[in-house]
Order: sequence, then C-alpha cells, then structure tokens
Amino acid sequence: MRETQQAALAQAMTEAASLVERRLDELLSPAVRGHEQARPARLLAAMRHAALSGGKRIRPFVLIETSGLLGVDAARALNAAVALELVHCYSLVHDDLPAMDDDDVRRGRPTVHRAYDEATAILAGDALLTMAFEVMADVATDADAGVRIALVAALARASGLGGMAGGQALDLAAETATEPLDDAAIRQLQAMKTGALLAFGVMGGAILGRASPEQSSALATYGAALGAAFQIADDILDATSSAAKLGKKAGKDAARNKATLVSRHGLASARALCQQQVEVALAALERGGFGPKAARLASLASFVAERET
Repeated sequence: MRETQQAALAQAMTEAASLVERRLDELLSPAVRGHEQARPARLLAAMRHAALSGGKRIRPFVLIETSGLLGVDAARALNAAVALELVHCYSLVHDDLPAMDDDDVRRGRPTVHRAYDEATAILAGDALLTMAFEVMADVATDADAGVRIALVAALARASGLGGMAGGQALDLAAETATEPLDDAAIRQLQAMKTGALLAFGVMGGAILGRASPEQSSALATYGAALGAAFQIADDILDATSSAAKLGKKAGKDAARNKATLVSRHGLASARALCQQQVEVALAALERGGFGPKAARLASLASFVAERET
C-alpha cells in the first residue's frame, strides 16, 4: 500500500512539475509583452537559468495539491503555483550570492552569479520576485479580486521581513553568534527561512479553494509541520549526503557554523524530530476531515522527511 501511494505521489509531482515548467517557459520567453518596452537578453537568460534548471517543484505542487483537495483543478491553480515558484527561484539566486551563502553550484549547474555575474544575479532575483507578484495579481489567477488580494498579501508575508527574508537574516546572524541558538530560536529561524514558503503553498491552496475556517486551521498546522520536516531533512542531507547526489555543495552547514537541529542534537535525534513533524502533519489532515482525498498530501509529508536529494 505504501509503495503504491508513493508511486502515485511521484507521478502527481512529475505532472505538476511539467505544468509549472511549461508556464515558466512561457513567462520567460523573449517575446515582449504589451506593457513592456524590452526584455534585456542577458537578464532574461539569467532568469531562465535560475527558474528553468529543474528541481522537484515541491512548493508549487503543495499549492496545486491543496487547492485540488478543495475542488480546484490544476489548471486553475497554476498561476498561483508558478508565482510561488518564482519567489522560491529568486530566493535561491540571492541565497547563493557571495554576501550570503557563497555557493558555486545549484541543481548541478553553476549558480547564477557564477554563470553570469553578481550584478546580473541580483537583478535576476529582483525581476523574478517582482514577476511573481505580477502573476499572482493577474485576473487569470482567480476571477475574484478579493481572492487575488488575499493571495498577494499572504505571499508577501511569507516572503518578507517576518518570513523568508527575515529568516535568512537570522540565519546569517547565527553564523557569528557568541552562543549557540537554543531549540526555540532554531525552530523560529527555520519556520521563517524555509517553512514560510512551504506553508504558503498550503495556505495559498486553501485561499484558492475557499477553505472553511476549520479546514484552514488544520491546513495551517499541516503546512507548518511540513515545512519543519522539510528543513530538518535538508539539514540531515547536508550532513550525510554528497555534492554529486545533492547537486550542490554538501557539508556547508558545519563549515559555516549554521544553527540546525542536527548540530544541536545530532543525527539520530534530528531524525526523530523530523518524524515527529510528519506525525503532526498527518494528524492535522485527520483533524481537517479530508479523508482519502488527502492521501497525496499525507504521502508528501513522509516524502519530504525521507527524500535523498
């Protein structure tokens, strides 16, 4: 049964990734749009390098799957899902910069600032981020302006000071802290830096699907737990996997004195904490009363904890 569920999940993720990839390719085509004067070739190439380099597309899949749980088909959810992925791609470009994590390889290819240059990478990240909000605000995302406003506001919160950008600031500060961060501080950092966008994937789907307050509450718990499990698993992979397998530098957390639950508690305890978050996520789906329709979201919680890349 478990193997069947995981196979179904893998198929659904592949199909969603293909939809997202095609839409990104359309958005980042050389064709100048009616409201634009030009699309500078080098900047566009850098944006395409960042956004069309593969990846599992987990964040947009979460949004597509959650909205599907509430009766929204993938085609209707695609714009919102792609907007989320554009924010994620921007964050990777900036995260890789020398002033941040200083990485040379991402998804098995040179990072944007290595393939082009730092100024172009900064601009590419800026352009991907702003394109995300253009896409999210488009009437094609949802006919209801109130829904679009709610999506834009939620994505802005997940991306900004109290979300991903703030989490990155905490992460950088932790590298030079005189005292190791305690559990609460590490969990807060990770909930902001990584968890916020994954949680938005869930809540974006809830907004599109007009979830009830009870459903939204359960999905919020699921999204927070999913984000926590994903980050702990990521930290475990950094400590145990290879650059060849990950498609990026391994072992950098220890080298840069990153604050992680692996560094604080060790691998065995971190794995147990990751599994605890999976159980919280599964319990939330049960509480939401979604039944068998939530099978893929349940499988996803296990997948993010057990993945090898």
